[in-house]
Amino acid sequence: MDASKLIDQKIASLRDWRGELLRSLRQLIHEVDPTIAEEWKWMGTPVWNRDGIVCLANAHTHHVKVTFPKGAKLPDPQRVFNAELEGNAWRAIDWSQGDAINVEGLKGLVRAAIALNGAKPAARKPDAISSVSGKKPGTPQAIAKKKLPAKKKTAASQAPAKKKLAAKKK
Repeated sequence: MDASKLIDQKIASLRDWRGELLRSLRQLIHEVDPTIAEEWKWMGTPVWNRDGIVCLANAHTHHVKVTFPKGAKLPDPQRVFNAELEGNAWRAIDWSQGDAINVEGLKGLVRAAIALNGAKPAARKPDAISSVSGKKPGTPQAIAKKKLPAKKKTAASQAPAKKKLAAKKK
């Protein structure tokens, strides 16, 4: 099933304030970038992706959390982040029932995350297919150069070096 439809189902299943809040957050994200890709990851997490993950959302029992995996690198002049502030990478925003959304602050964070991802896109194989939608991503992605693992030194591979060292000591 398409990721967007799974997100629709998730929102519909939340028949309280959390569903409405998640619907509003989704709409704000799409207002910033109507072409942002929606993904469904980790057995039920809505994810918004543009050259890498921009943010993800989870509805918990008493709050809704939007997490920015690269949040520590994002400017937050309106101090919208209120959770996971001590981490080296992630930052989040938690909303409880009745909390207002700082619309301009959230949009600014989404814009900044998109810009950061665009400056250094996430590495993906160009022919990768989404596990949820079965579609190839619409925009080309940078391909990361794979590092080969270092060769393990064995007694046989070290023998010539030991012989040279022993010869130098004589």
